[in-house]
Amino acid sequence: MTEKFKGGTPWWVKGDLNGFFGLFSNVLTNFLAAIGLLIVIGMPNDIVFGNVVPGTAVAVGLGGIILALQAKMLSVKTKKSDVTAMPYGLSVPHYFVVAFGVIAVVYTATGDWQVAWGAGIVWNFIQGIIMTIGSFIGIYIKKYIPRAAMLGALAGLAITYIAMNPAGQVFTTPYIGLTSLAIIFVGWFALKKMPFGIPAGAFAIMIGTILAWVTGYMEPAAVGESLANVGLSLPGLAINLFGRGFQQIAPFLPAAIPLAIYDFLESLDNLESAEVAGESYNVPKAMLVPAGLTILGSFLGSPFPTIIYIGHPGWKSTGARVGYSWVTGVAILLLAFLGFMNFILSIIPLIALLPILMYIGMVITTQAFATTDKKHMPAVALSFIPLIAGFVTLQVKNAIAATGGTLDYGALASTGIPLLGWERLAAGDILVGMMIATIAIFIIDKKYLVSAIYSMIAAALAFFGFIHAPAIGFATGWQVALGYTAMALVLVIMNFYRPSDNHQLES
Repeated sequence: MTEKFKGGTPWWVKGDLNGFFGLFSNVLTNFLAAIGLLIVIGMPNDIVFGNVVPGTAVAVGLGGIILALQAKMLSVKTKKSDVTAMPYGLSVPHYFVVAFGVIAVVYTATGDWQVAWGAGIVWNFIQGIIMTIGSFIGIYIKKYIPRAAMLGALAGLAITYIAMNPAGQVFTTPYIGLTSLAIIFVGWFALKKMPFGIPAGAFAIMIGTILAWVTGYMEPAAVGESLANVGLSLPGLAINLFGRGFQQIAPFLPAAIPLAIYDFLESLDNLESAEVAGESYNVPKAMLVPAGLTILGSFLGSPFPTIIYIGHPGWKSTGARVGYSWVTGVAILLLAFLGFMNFILSIIPLIALLPILMYIGMVITTQAFATTDKKHMPAVALSFIPLIAGFVTLQVKNAIAATGGTLDYGALASTGIPLLGWERLAAGDILVGMMIATIAIFIIDKKYLVSAIYSMIAAALAFFGFIHAPAIGFATGWQVALGYTAMALVLVIMNFYRPSDNHQLES
């Protein structure tokens, strides 16, 4: 073993088993969901399972291994034996967008799956390029955005997109979901040891799985069906599709750019979360992992970007260190290359895995408040609102689409549902959350001119459509830009009105 890997955190500790069950189930669930969307839009199985799955597995699996190596090196450098690797996997919002908003649209227009697939991988390639740029400028964003603003936006994301859907699923089958949730609470919050020393996460999944099979919740026929795609499937280059893909990509760039910005900002937030927990990773080096592997994945036929996940403090609190990351990476590679991706979830019910995501969401949300100055807590709460608006908007639109209804903003507004406003608020939600929290933090600190500057930055972002607008472009978000400009004017006036108040000490 080379000198730089000697000592530090062991490659595997007992707590890694807990972390592995949680992270692996999260990564695998997202992987299968992304694949499922391609099947839903009709992409042929030979492309999905012969090309997309192995190519995506390389991007996901290598990321888990590389981030484990980074954690090991950090532990050696800092002489700590309890360093936890950053969690990692597919970016959840992106696989919905690329499946329905890019690949399906191109196929409808061209009737050619090769062209549609090519558009998807070019879209992914562009995401990776923007994320690479973000890897270097992200550290400067971190310097000028308060920690409370970043953690607040992260917590808003955790409590909505990470915890809400799993919570809903848990209550669709509560006798399984709540049983698993109770075990996780007792094991990870109350720290009670499980029978035979089994890790709490593993025990929750075991009991949930037994309940599901005993009560007939699971379907034995699905196990046999899942074996249909078993067989060696290795990745291959798909660069030959880039030419046709680039011919189709122009209409999708306005959505690609903000989503890529979202990706590197979320990775940045999650690294900030780890720093709060005591582990300071090299930010550009860590952020280059999802950026570089997203580009590599596109070369191998994957349309799905990767990202550093939320949850480092949660995994750390369960005892996970380095092993849970590299073992997850290896497991994903093996399952994808051998064609067993569907087999695991045909045996283990998803409902038994989802409480783990609820736990992670709660830990992240708690951290945002626990590590924030008490006076800044209102700003943290404010940063949740764009994420909540985005979540609600998505659910309302999905519900209307699923029932075959027509989206009528006026009719919804008349019933007390301001969907247009929520949609506008939620555009670029994680960046919006960080900006409005930053504005609020500097107001609380009585730094009105600094707050006014951030208001004008938000106005510029809105004016050109990076936030609060359906597309990037000139004056696409001018209405909200005008609002931020008015806010800045108010703050400048307040700075000079009764200036002695600006220096009064808080009681």
